Amino acid sequence: MTIQEHQAWLKQFYEGRNWYRFNPLIRLNFLTEEMGELTQVVRTIELGRDHPGEHHATKPELREHLKEELCDVFDQTLILCSKYDLDPEEVFQYGENKLKHRFDSES
Repeated sequence: MTIQEHQAWLKQFYEGRNWYRFNPLIRLNFLTEEMGELTQVVRTIELGRDHPGEHHATKPELREHLKEELCDVFDQTLILCSKYDLDPEEVFQYGENKLKHRFDSES
């Protein structure tokens, strides 16, 4: 599956649940929420958690949780791209070009 295929599927999925209607400012709130969840799982992986009553996740469980939260952040970003009619591939290329130019590099 390409990024564009996933973006199209995601948009259709969100539209089917009436979630796509939220404007980009609200979407940023959702992205921020997902970033918080990603932050928590990375902290758990890197530093551990010592929280009473909380399940102590195994390494495979933490890896799955990390994939879940990365995907949630990525999906919110793809929805924002869709809202602004931006091709994610073009966005990635823009970022790569910016870094190459900034650091005067061809690699």
